[in-house]
Amino acid sequence: MTKKKDVITPRWGWALTGSGHFFTECLDMIRSLDHCDLFVSKAAAEVVRMYKHDLDLPDTIRIFKDTTASAAPVGNFYYNVYHTLVVAPATSNTVAKAVVGISDNLATNVFAQAGKCRVPTIVFACDTAPELETRAPKGMVMVYPRRIDLENTDRLKSFEATQVVESLAALVEAVERRKRELAEQG
Repeated sequence: MTKKKDVITPRWGWALTGSGHFFTECLDMIRSLDHCDLFVSKAAAEVVRMYKHDLDLPDTIRIFKDTTASAAPVGNFYYNVYHTLVVAPATSNTVAKAVVGISDNLATNVFAQAGKCRVPTIVFACDTAPELETRAPKGMVMVYPRRIDLENTDRLKSFEATQVVESLAALVEAVERRKRELAEQG
């Protein structure tokens, strides 16, 4: 029998994927969270460089990068280290992999382990409407998600303990609601 690690303060987990869709706003939200672990996929690390972002995160935020084949940091989900996982922004690739159960990078691995450990998860899917305006490295552009992308976002909504949000405002509200729930739990 595995002994649980003693966790004094359960943490937020936040997985960044390779999308620039509201990336800056997601970083601002991460900065506002106490006790947060940031999971940075290889694609997210590329976005940080492409968009010339400086993570500039508080010392209370631990950063885990996608550097191991087995995504070793996901083991913390087994020991109640996390009370909530946020995957934001979530690319169509991440959503598609999550829907079919593929966990081959840090972001999809933490999503899978959160589900297996019944950790409530909030996913901010990028592809949520037939036409969207999004930020590219050189400015705003129009994108037209494919039918399969929209279908996968809908499929993800049926997952246990998973809330899919479709706008930045909905993400902010979902995170604030989760903060209130956690405060009530005491």
